[in-house]
Amino acid sequence: MNSRTTIGSLFMLFALTACSPKNADKKADASKGGDAKEPVALTINGTSISQREVDILLRQQPPQRDAPAARQRVLDNITMQTIVAQEAVKKGLDKAPDVVDELEMAKTSVLAQSYAKDYFQHVQISDAQLTAAYEKLKADAAGKQYRARHILVATQAQAEDIIGKLKKDPQSFSELASAQSLDPVSKSKGGDLGWFDTRGMVPEFGAAVIGLEKGTFTQVPVKSQFGYHVIMLDDVRANTETVPPFEQVKAGLSDQVRQQSLQKMLDDLKAQAKIEAPALAKAP
Repeated sequence: MNSRTTIGSLFMLFALTACSPKNADKKADASKGGDAKEPVALTINGTSISQREVDILLRQQPPQRDAPAARQRVLDNITMQTIVAQEAVKKGLDKAPDVVDELEMAKTSVLAQSYAKDYFQHVQISDAQLTAAYEKLKADAAGKQYRARHILVATQAQAEDIIGKLKKDPQSFSELASAQSLDPVSKSKGGDLGWFDTRGMVPEFGAAVIGLEKGTFTQVPVKSQFGYHVIMLDDVRANTETVPPFEQVKAGLSDQVRQQSLQKMLDDLKAQAKIEAPALAKAP
């Protein structure tokens, strides 16, 4: 969850509750120290701010070394928000249609985030799910690594010309890359890209590399979003990455599976919902 968005939404809701008629009844109690069941953290122009409301905002803050300073910043923000909100109510802005709509939208956002947070905290993750996630992690780390060189140019004609020269002299690849490639990083290395996993490359490039035999180059230009590539495959090896033991990654896998479960739950809710958008349907 985006904590900044959450905090902003909570401030908006707080401004509504702090300045609403029902909260005005708390003024007298605030001057006496507040309700014993609801400890008061601040009183601003007679409006009481409960410790519970302060704690909600504090929980939204990232961990900080200087906890007292962080608390003071939250209190300062609440104070300023409340003072300005009180002035807005005096001007009748709390009755303005746009403001009412925005406050209602903020309430919807907070409720939605609260539901998602509650689901994430309480969803049960089985050992079988964690084992499956770990096996997938190992499978993703398996496979091959490739070492290749490439020459990147702007046009297909340039790439075809380079391929023609390589057919006559494959050993000229590094020289041609240094002279003509548009890739500023590999150009100075004769086009060498080092060892890589094709899954980290753009699809067209990765597919072309997998299709090559060691020591050969592409016979036709490979077009990608960057331009046209001429690629030479130098070597192939088993992936050297190792997966840490299960116990070392268990906590991270648990969070990952919870995130996936949360996303599936949200997708299911959306799929089951009856959604109508007549305004959008009429839009040109």
